[in-house]
Amino acid sequence: MSMNLYLLLSLLVALLVITCLWARLHRVRGQLSLIKDALTDIKNGNLNRRVLSRESDLTKQICYDINEIAMSSQSQLIQQKQSEQAYKRLMTSLSHDVKTPLASLVGYLEAVESKMVTGAEQEEYIQVATEKAHHLKDFVTALFEWVKLDAGEQVFHFEFCDLNELSRNIMADWVLLLENHSFTYEIEIPEAEYMTRVDPTAYTRILNNLLQNILTHSAASQVSLTVTETEQQAKIVVADNGKGISASDLPHIFERMYQCDHSRSAKGNGLGLSITKELVSIHKGTITVASVPGTGTTFTIILPKAL
Repeated sequence: MSMNLYLLLSLLVALLVITCLWARLHRVRGQLSLIKDALTDIKNGNLNRRVLSRESDLTKQICYDINEIAMSSQSQLIQQKQSEQAYKRLMTSLSHDVKTPLASLVGYLEAVESKMVTGAEQEEYIQVATEKAHHLKDFVTALFEWVKLDAGEQVFHFEFCDLNELSRNIMADWVLLLENHSFTYEIEIPEAEYMTRVDPTAYTRILNNLLQNILTHSAASQVSLTVTETEQQAKIVVADNGKGISASDLPHIFERMYQCDHSRSAKGNGLGLSITKELVSIHKGTITVASVPGTGTTFTIILPKAL
Protein backbone atom coordinates (compact mmCIF):
# COMPACT_ATOMS: atom_id res chain seq x y z
CA MET A 1 0.00 0.00 0.00
CA SER A 2 1.45 3.35 -1.02
CA MET A 3 2.07 6.08 1.45
CA ASN A 4 -0.46 8.38 -0.25
CA LEU A 5 -3.23 5.78 0.00
CA TYR A 6 -2.42 5.14 3.65
CA LEU A 7 -2.62 8.87 4.39
CA LEU A 8 -5.91 9.15 2.53
CA LEU A 9 -7.45 6.29 4.49
CA SER A 10 -6.18 7.80 7.71
CA LEU A 11 -7.75 11.12 6.83
CA LEU A 12 -11.04 9.44 5.99
CA VAL A 13 -11.05 7.56 9.30
CA ALA A 14 -10.19 10.75 11.19
CA LEU A 15 -12.93 12.62 9.35
CA LEU A 16 -15.42 9.86 10.18
CA VAL A 17 -14.43 9.93 13.84
CA ILE A 18 -14.68 13.73 13.95
CA THR A 19 -18.10 13.58 12.27
CA CYS A 20 -19.34 11.02 14.80
CA LEU A 21 -17.96 13.06 17.69
CA TRP A 22 -19.52 16.21 16.32
CA ALA A 23 -22.90 14.47 15.91
CA ARG A 24 -22.69 13.14 19.45
CA LEU A 25 -21.62 16.52 20.78
CA HIS A 26 -24.53 18.11 18.95
CA ARG A 27 -26.87 15.56 20.50
CA VAL A 28 -25.41 16.22 23.96
CA ARG A 29 -25.78 19.99 23.48
CA GLY A 30 -29.39 19.45 22.46
CA GLN A 31 -29.99 17.28 25.53
CA LEU A 32 -28.33 19.82 27.81
CA SER A 33 -30.59 22.50 26.38
CA LEU A 34 -33.65 20.31 27.11
CA ILE A 35 -32.36 19.60 30.61
CA LYS A 36 -31.85 23.32 31.24
CA ASP A 37 -35.38 24.11 30.06
CA ALA A 38 -36.80 21.25 32.18
CA LEU A 39 -34.96 22.40 35.30
CA THR A 40 -36.23 25.94 34.80
CA ASP A 41 -39.75 24.60 34.34
CA ILE A 42 -39.51 22.43 37.45
CA LYS A 43 -38.00 25.31 39.43
CA ASN A 44 -41.01 27.43 38.45
CA GLY A 45 -43.36 24.80 39.87
CA ASN A 46 -44.23 22.57 36.90
CA LEU A 47 -43.56 19.20 38.51
CA ASN A 48 -45.26 17.41 35.61
CA ARG A 49 -42.26 18.18 33.38
CA ARG A 50 -40.15 15.20 32.28
CA VAL A 51 -36.94 14.90 30.26
CA LEU A 52 -37.03 12.28 27.51
CA SER A 53 -33.85 10.45 26.56
CA ARG A 54 -32.68 7.49 24.51
CA GLU A 55 -30.78 4.51 25.85
CA SER A 56 -27.70 5.61 23.89
CA ASP A 57 -27.67 9.17 25.24
CA LEU A 58 -24.69 10.15 27.36
CA THR A 59 -27.00 12.23 29.53
CA LYS A 60 -29.57 9.49 30.16
CA GLN A 61 -28.64 9.03 33.84
CA ILE A 62 -28.96 12.77 34.46
CA CYS A 63 -32.37 12.73 32.76
CA TYR A 64 -33.48 9.74 34.83
CA ASP A 65 -32.37 11.47 38.04
CA ILE A 66 -34.15 14.72 37.13
CA ASN A 67 -37.36 12.81 36.36
CA GLU A 68 -37.08 10.92 39.65
CA ILE A 69 -36.59 14.16 41.59
CA ALA A 70 -39.59 15.72 39.84
CA MET A 71 -41.81 12.70 40.58
CA SER A 72 -40.66 12.58 44.20
CA SER A 73 -41.31 16.31 44.65
CA GLN A 74 -44.71 15.93 43.01
CA SER A 75 -45.61 13.08 45.36
CA GLN A 76 -44.48 15.10 48.38
CA LEU A 77 -46.50 18.09 47.22
CA ILE A 78 -49.62 15.95 46.85
CA GLN A 79 -49.10 14.50 50.32
CA GLN A 80 -48.56 17.99 51.72
CA LYS A 81 -51.81 19.23 50.18
CA GLN A 82 -53.66 16.19 51.46
CA SER A 83 -52.19 16.76 54.91
CA GLU A 84 -53.19 20.43 54.84
CA GLN A 85 -56.74 19.48 53.87
CA ALA A 86 -56.84 16.85 56.60
CA TYR A 87 -55.67 19.35 59.20
CA LYS A 88 -58.29 21.84 58.06
CA ARG A 89 -60.95 19.15 58.54
CA LEU A 90 -59.41 18.32 61.89
CA MET A 91 -59.57 21.92 63.03
CA THR A 92 -63.18 22.18 61.87
CA SER A 93 -64.09 19.06 63.82
CA LEU A 94 -62.17 20.26 66.87
CA SER A 95 -64.04 23.55 66.90
CA HIS A 96 -67.24 21.61 67.42
CA ASP A 97 -66.06 18.59 69.39
CA VAL A 98 -64.43 20.79 72.02
CA LYS A 99 -66.43 24.03 72.03
CA THR A 100 -69.91 22.49 72.05
CA PRO A 101 -69.51 20.07 75.00
CA LEU A 102 -67.43 22.67 76.83
CA ALA A 103 -70.21 25.25 76.46
CA SER A 104 -72.72 22.66 77.60
CA LEU A 105 -70.55 21.75 80.59
CA VAL A 106 -70.25 25.41 81.59
CA GLY A 107 -74.02 25.81 81.26
CA TYR A 108 -74.74 22.90 83.61
CA LEU A 109 -72.20 24.11 86.17
CA GLU A 110 -73.52 27.67 86.06
CA ALA A 111 -77.04 26.38 86.64
CA VAL A 112 -75.85 24.51 89.72
CA GLU A 113 -73.72 27.40 90.98
CA SER A 114 -76.54 29.95 90.63
CA LYS A 115 -78.93 27.51 92.38
CA MET A 116 -81.28 27.47 89.39
CA VAL A 117 -81.72 23.77 90.18
CA THR A 118 -81.89 22.07 93.56
CA GLY A 119 -82.32 18.66 95.10
CA ALA A 120 -82.52 15.68 92.76
CA GLU A 121 -82.35 17.90 89.67
CA GLN A 122 -79.14 19.44 90.95
CA GLU A 123 -77.61 15.99 91.41
CA GLU A 124 -78.65 15.10 87.87
CA TYR A 125 -77.00 18.26 86.52
CA ILE A 126 -73.80 17.49 88.40
CA GLN A 127 -73.80 13.93 87.03
CA VAL A 128 -74.28 15.14 83.46
CA ALA A 129 -71.54 17.74 83.89
CA THR A 130 -69.20 15.07 85.24
CA GLU A 131 -69.89 12.82 82.23
CA LYS A 132 -69.21 15.67 79.83
CA ALA A 133 -65.99 16.53 81.65
CA HIS A 134 -64.80 12.91 81.36
CA HIS A 135 -65.75 12.91 77.68
CA LEU A 136 -63.66 16.02 77.10
CA LYS A 137 -60.76 14.53 79.04
CA ASP A 138 -60.87 11.34 76.95
CA PHE A 139 -61.09 13.36 73.75
CA VAL A 140 -58.10 15.56 74.62
CA THR A 141 -56.06 12.51 75.69
CA ALA A 142 -56.82 10.73 72.42
CA LEU A 143 -56.10 13.89 70.44
CA PHE A 144 -52.67 14.35 72.02
CA GLU A 145 -51.88 10.68 71.44
CA TRP A 146 -52.85 10.96 67.78
CA VAL A 147 -50.80 14.16 67.33
CA LYS A 148 -47.72 12.49 68.84
CA LEU A 149 -48.19 9.47 66.57
CA ASP A 150 -48.69 11.64 63.50
CA ALA A 151 -45.58 13.68 64.32
CA GLY A 152 -43.51 10.55 65.00
CA GLU A 153 -42.83 11.69 68.56
CA GLN A 154 -44.38 8.71 70.36
CA VAL A 155 -41.75 6.60 72.10
CA PHE A 156 -42.22 2.84 71.85
CA HIS A 157 -40.61 0.10 73.89
CA PHE A 158 -40.51 -3.13 71.92
CA GLU A 159 -39.70 -6.34 73.71
CA PHE A 160 -40.00 -10.07 73.17
CA CYS A 161 -43.04 -11.38 74.99
CA ASP A 162 -45.68 -14.09 74.76
CA LEU A 163 -48.41 -12.60 72.57
CA ASN A 164 -50.95 -15.18 73.75
CA GLU A 165 -50.36 -14.47 77.42
CA LEU A 166 -50.52 -10.73 76.76
CA SER A 167 -53.82 -11.15 74.88
CA ARG A 168 -55.28 -13.25 77.70
CA ASN A 169 -54.35 -10.61 80.29
CA ILE A 170 -55.99 -7.87 78.23
CA MET A 171 -59.20 -9.87 77.78
CA ALA A 172 -59.28 -10.76 81.49
CA ASP A 173 -59.62 -7.05 82.25
CA TRP A 174 -62.52 -6.80 79.81
CA VAL A 175 -64.61 -9.75 81.02
CA LEU A 176 -66.35 -7.94 83.88
CA LEU A 177 -67.04 -4.84 81.76
CA LEU A 178 -68.55 -6.95 78.98
CA GLU A 179 -70.72 -8.82 81.45
CA ASN A 180 -71.88 -5.56 83.03
CA HIS A 181 -73.01 -4.43 79.58
CA SER A 182 -74.85 -7.73 79.00
CA PHE A 183 -72.41 -8.94 76.35
CA THR A 184 -71.75 -12.60 75.72
CA TYR A 185 -68.21 -13.31 74.59
CA GLU A 186 -66.01 -15.95 73.00
CA ILE A 187 -62.25 -15.89 73.53
CA GLU A 188 -60.03 -18.29 71.61
CA ILE A 189 -56.33 -17.88 72.37
CA PRO A 190 -53.83 -20.76 71.99
CA GLU A 191 -52.29 -22.07 75.18
CA ALA A 192 -48.91 -22.53 73.50
CA GLU A 193 -46.35 -19.78 73.96
CA TYR A 194 -45.89 -17.43 71.01
CA MET A 195 -42.86 -15.20 71.48
CA THR A 196 -42.73 -12.12 69.30
CA ARG A 197 -41.51 -8.54 69.46
CA VAL A 198 -44.20 -6.01 70.39
CA ASP A 199 -44.73 -2.92 72.48
CA PRO A 200 -47.05 -4.31 75.21
CA THR A 201 -48.62 -0.92 75.93
CA ALA A 202 -49.31 -0.23 72.25
CA TYR A 203 -50.70 -3.74 71.67
CA THR A 204 -52.96 -3.32 74.70
CA ARG A 205 -54.20 -0.02 73.27
CA ILE A 206 -54.95 -1.71 69.93
CA LEU A 207 -57.25 -4.31 71.48
CA ASN A 208 -58.75 -1.84 73.95
CA ASN A 209 -59.66 0.57 71.14
CA LEU A 210 -61.34 -2.15 69.09
CA LEU A 211 -63.30 -3.47 72.07
CA GLN A 212 -64.27 0.03 73.19
CA ASN A 213 -65.44 0.77 69.65
CA ILE A 214 -67.72 -2.27 69.81
CA LEU A 215 -69.00 -1.29 73.23
CA THR A 216 -69.73 2.29 72.17
CA HIS A 217 -70.95 2.01 68.60
CA SER A 218 -71.94 -1.51 67.56
CA ALA A 219 -75.24 -2.05 69.44
CA ALA A 220 -74.07 -5.66 69.63
CA SER A 221 -74.81 -8.36 72.18
CA GLN A 222 -71.86 -10.63 71.41
CA VAL A 223 -68.14 -10.12 70.86
CA SER A 224 -65.38 -12.55 70.02
CA LEU A 225 -61.60 -12.48 69.95
CA THR A 226 -59.65 -15.18 68.13
CA VAL A 227 -55.88 -15.49 67.90
CA THR A 228 -54.24 -17.84 65.39
CA GLU A 229 -50.57 -18.06 64.54
CA THR A 230 -48.08 -19.46 62.06
CA GLU A 231 -44.30 -19.34 61.95
CA GLN A 232 -44.54 -16.13 59.93
CA GLN A 233 -47.36 -14.16 61.52
CA ALA A 234 -50.11 -13.84 64.09
CA LYS A 235 -53.73 -13.11 63.17
CA ILE A 236 -56.00 -11.44 65.70
CA VAL A 237 -59.69 -11.26 64.82
CA VAL A 238 -62.13 -9.11 66.81
CA ALA A 239 -65.78 -9.49 65.77
CA ASP A 240 -69.27 -8.53 66.91
CA ASN A 241 -72.86 -9.25 65.92
CA GLY A 242 -73.96 -5.61 65.95
CA LYS A 243 -75.59 -3.25 63.48
CA GLY A 244 -72.59 -3.27 61.17
CA ILE A 245 -71.11 -0.50 59.07
CA SER A 246 -72.59 0.77 55.82
CA ALA A 247 -70.72 0.33 52.54
CA SER A 248 -70.33 4.11 52.22
CA ASP A 249 -68.75 4.45 55.67
CA LEU A 250 -66.54 1.35 55.56
CA PRO A 251 -63.66 2.81 53.48
CA HIS A 252 -63.34 5.78 55.86
CA ILE A 253 -63.51 4.32 59.36
CA PHE A 254 -59.74 4.47 59.91
CA GLU A 255 -59.64 8.15 58.97
CA ARG A 256 -59.05 10.58 61.82
CA MET A 257 -62.12 12.34 63.18
CA TYR A 258 -64.43 10.18 61.03
CA GLN A 259 -67.63 9.06 62.71
CA CYS A 260 -70.10 6.68 61.08
CA ASP A 261 -72.87 8.27 63.13
CA HIS A 262 -72.76 11.78 61.67
CA SER A 263 -75.19 13.24 64.19
CA ARG A 264 -73.74 15.71 66.66
CA SER A 265 -74.95 13.55 69.52
CA ALA A 266 -72.72 10.68 68.41
CA LYS A 267 -70.55 9.12 71.09
CA GLY A 268 -66.81 8.75 70.64
CA ASN A 269 -64.31 11.15 69.12
CA GLY A 270 -63.45 9.61 65.76
CA LEU A 271 -59.81 9.07 66.77
CA GLY A 272 -59.79 5.58 68.28
CA LEU A 273 -59.65 3.57 65.05
CA SER A 274 -57.21 6.01 63.47
CA ILE A 275 -54.87 5.54 66.43
CA THR A 276 -55.38 1.78 66.22
CA LYS A 277 -54.29 1.70 62.59
CA GLU A 278 -51.20 3.79 63.37
CA LEU A 279 -50.22 1.48 66.22
CA VAL A 280 -50.65 -1.60 64.03
CA SER A 281 -48.48 0.04 61.36
CA ILE A 282 -45.80 0.73 63.97
CA HIS A 283 -45.68 -3.06 64.44
CA LYS A 284 -45.25 -3.50 60.64
CA GLY A 285 -48.69 -5.08 60.58
CA THR A 286 -51.99 -4.50 58.80
CA ILE A 287 -55.58 -4.07 59.95
CA THR A 288 -58.63 -4.61 57.76
CA VAL A 289 -62.36 -4.49 58.38
CA ALA A 290 -65.33 -6.33 56.91
CA SER A 291 -68.92 -5.64 57.78
CA VAL A 292 -72.44 -6.61 56.81
CA PRO A 293 -75.10 -4.12 57.95
CA GLY A 294 -77.46 -5.80 60.37
CA THR A 295 -75.11 -8.75 60.89
CA GLY A 296 -71.89 -7.48 62.43
CA THR A 297 -68.35 -6.27 61.93
CA THR A 298 -64.99 -8.06 61.88
CA PHE A 299 -61.58 -6.47 62.38
CA THR A 300 -58.58 -8.54 61.33
CA ILE A 301 -55.05 -7.69 62.45
CA ILE A 302 -51.99 -9.33 60.93
CA LEU A 303 -48.73 -8.96 62.86
CA PRO A 304 -45.48 -10.39 61.43
CA LYS A 305 -43.54 -12.65 63.75
CA ALA A 306 -40.29 -11.06 64.82
CA LEU A 307 -37.17 -13.07 63.98
